[in-house]
Amino acid sequence: MAISAVLIANRGEIAVRIARVARDLGIRSIAVYSEADAGALHTVVADEAYALPGNSAGETYMNIPALLDIAVRAGADAIHPGYGFLSENSEFARTVSAAGLTWIGPDPDAIDLLGDKIAARRVAEEVGAPLAPGTSDPIGDWQEARAFAEEHGLPIAIKAAYGGGGRGLKVVDTMEEIEGAFNSAGREAMEAFGRAECFVEKFLVHPRHVEAQVLADTHGNVRVLGTRDCSTQRRFQKLIEEAPAPNLTEKQYQGIIEGSRAICQKVGYTGAGTVEFIVSEDGTISFLEVNTRVQVEHPVTEAVTGVDIIAEQFRIAAGEKISIAEDPESHGHAFEFRINAEDILNGFAPCPGTIVAFEPPTGPGIRVDAAVRTGSIVPPYYDSLIAKLVVWGPNRQVALRRAQQALQEFTVSGVRTVLPFHRDMVNNPALTGDELGLYTDWVDHNYRPSAGHQTEQVEAIYTQRRTVAIEVDGKLMNIGLPVEFFQAPAGATSSAAPAGGEAKAGSAGAVTAPFEANLVEWKVEDGAEVAEGDAIATIEAMKMESAVKAPNAGTISIKVDAGERVSPDDVIATIN
Repeated sequence: MAISAVLIANRGEIAVRIARVARDLGIRSIAVYSEADAGALHTVVADEAYALPGNSAGETYMNIPALLDIAVRAGADAIHPGYGFLSENSEFARTVSAAGLTWIGPDPDAIDLLGDKIAARRVAEEVGAPLAPGTSDPIGDWQEARAFAEEHGLPIAIKAAYGGGGRGLKVVDTMEEIEGAFNSAGREAMEAFGRAECFVEKFLVHPRHVEAQVLADTHGNVRVLGTRDCSTQRRFQKLIEEAPAPNLTEKQYQGIIEGSRAICQKVGYTGAGTVEFIVSEDGTISFLEVNTRVQVEHPVTEAVTGVDIIAEQFRIAAGEKISIAEDPESHGHAFEFRINAEDILNGFAPCPGTIVAFEPPTGPGIRVDAAVRTGSIVPPYYDSLIAKLVVWGPNRQVALRRAQQALQEFTVSGVRTVLPFHRDMVNNPALTGDELGLYTDWVDHNYRPSAGHQTEQVEAIYTQRRTVAIEVDGKLMNIGLPVEFFQAPAGATSSAAPAGGEAKAGSAGAVTAPFEANLVEWKVEDGAEVAEGDAIATIEAMKMESAVKAPNAGTISIKVDAGERVSPDDVIATIN
């Protein structure tokens, strides 16, 4: 069955990517957009775009009746869900099929089975995949998590059964943290996925995150497109991925490849999917989960295999065979750097705002999948990802050298991004060394932002600069000067803006909201005594929870109720 028009039930760079592939295949693309996304890049690249009134994910990109209504009105005969939002929602898949439209994704029963991490564990066990100890069913309350920890020891991982992308996952190192982590994991999962059930498993210390990309068609063909290493993460959300995964023995590699194939064959999987594993310090491989959708990091696999994974999704959904006759070999090496609108000086806090300048790099082996351009608005309601930089080289060393140059060339101003983090990491032995020193929480425990060798001046990494070319003795030199140097009047001085995202206390001891967010909960009671640095509240923006810390010691007076939405610099409390 041929597909002639596809509704893209998503936003951002993945919606742009799908629209471009649809054009390659001669398929009309139909975008949708929230009020905050009016004029966003994905609405321009697609052939048509239709409004979804509202801004929250629930009233827009996860509004099934609204999406189906637009699909029918626009004459779509297929729906591609991208990743996130409704991509792993079996109810949506069934509704799409019931409406007579083609669902570009796996069968809803496979989504139910593999999207439920507990059921997926059972499948992995049946096909012989190694597993860490864990609960077979969702736990009802935090006391069950505590009982598990008492039996198996700490640390433990509390994980949303229907989560993904690090949301709804909490690693607990002490018994005292279990209750708060259980509640937080459930809240994050409910906000992002609409389901709050959690299970618990033994957390393996210092594990690498290694995954396999799978394609499977309706004719029984299952192809595994090699491995990826996604160990560079913060708060269990990936920041850097590479393919193929380095430093695996042949036995480890074959175990991951054949284990992934066996899991997908066992459940009759179709479409694109990712089977994830963790590889512990001692070399033990343990099945983690299956993502029943295309992954954010799929381009690194495309770079080393030459396979267009999105195009294959379209072919499989149309009933065609996978275009490759066997598992493809990897050629060269590739890295993907997620460019998020986040402030690395403030715990990777989200930084919505307006993109003043967006200048991506160019050169051999460089690919940029972007959701924004100069003038784009990064809204506070969705994920912080604004672009992906993919760098290929004939080997890992060349790919790293190209990445170093590309990251230096990449310019984004107007909002703070993680670009300084990436520039640090491509020069860090933990990533560049022969013995890969990274593990999934390495960044959380070891990364410190730097500005050259003057680490005491890290704020300078976000200073906007203008490059001036100066010739000295016939040699051209490029000097970067802060833009304030050009803007300040004669005799005036200027200083860098304060770090975004920090709770600030004014003369009256005001604690302000660091960015637009939902105030999830207060961790202290009104009138309590707090110490400087205490976590006093939890806020949520861009699908991630962050802590607001007390800027000074004293007695707190709460000004904003939990559940309210706050804007930057709103006074949420005072500490006197």
